[in-house]
Amino acid sequence: NKRVVLKRHVTGFPTEDDMELVPATARLAVPPGSAAVVLKNLYLSCDPYMRSRMSRHDEPSYVPDFVQGEVLTALGVSKVVESGHQDYKPGDLVWGMTGCEEYTLITNLESHFKINHPELPLSYYTGVLGMPGFTAYAGFFEVAKPKKGDYVFVSAASGAVGQLVGQLAKITGCYVVGSAGSDEKVNLLKTKFGFDNAFNYKKEQDLTATLKRYFPEGIDIYFENVGGAMLDAVLLNMRLHGRVSVCGLISQYNLEQSEGVRNLFCIITKRIRMEGFIVTDHYGSYRKFEEEMAGYLKEGKITYVEDVAEGIESFPTALIGLFYGRNIGKQLVVVARE
Repeated sequence: NKRVVLKRHVTGFPTEDDMELVPATARLAVPPGSAAVVLKNLYLSCDPYMRSRMSRHDEPSYVPDFVQGEVLTALGVSKVVESGHQDYKPGDLVWGMTGCEEYTLITNLESHFKINHPELPLSYYTGVLGMPGFTAYAGFFEVAKPKKGDYVFVSAASGAVGQLVGQLAKITGCYVVGSAGSDEKVNLLKTKFGFDNAFNYKKEQDLTATLKRYFPEGIDIYFENVGGAMLDAVLLNMRLHGRVSVCGLISQYNLEQSEGVRNLFCIITKRIRMEGFIVTDHYGSYRKFEEEMAGYLKEGKITYVEDVAEGIESFPTALIGLFYGRNIGKQLVVVARE
């Protein structure tokens, strides 16, 4: 049972050396009388929120820190191989939090979901049909509350979440522009994901002027994935009663000292509503989302791009790549194929 453990807690940018692939063994049996299951992990998800878990925090965060020397945990797609739980039997496919390893004993299944659409690619449950897809859905519909005709801006728009926010906005009848960090990603936004326009933020000298160019009328909804200078530029370009759905701040995750935001006065003058959210708070409506999204995928209304790394040993490199923008689309790791 090969597993990826945290070698040391991280400050600044993480490296592959902060993690270690170690050999171990797993008992493919559940403790007698327990309601646990043993999972064979098929696909593991690499997500930006994991960066915060790699550091040691004095004040607890919404998700606990990883423990030095212990196996990392990630969202994954797995197959039940042994079960003491009445609702799960061997062969069942599930997604939820699991170990970054080949086999994992799960004692608490409260945050796991059975997979209802195994006819779609199983890897989709690390992305479009899993946590990132549901993050896009909840953050856009339940937090930003879009209306037809709204002007929508999405940062980190080609990532696991951003690519879906843009497509959901188009289905809703909005005008959508995205930003990304390479010309290849910008091209993807315009040709594959149907964004009305997109730009490479690394080629722009003045983000405020750039946003003014793409949104001469201003922005109604900003789906925030990056923070920093982009947020400051957006605030100056928001329309009256605009909404900012704060999903992530990836530009800040590796800084020793977070950057400040200078244009907060705009929140008052433009009557902006800015709201952060954590996707697990919305899990009660996951099944509604799963059916809706599966329908869009089957109808060809939504397309999804994955960046797939092969083998558990590739997990550290795949995870670190997120913070350098190496991934094109949703980053995941194949542990085993079924």
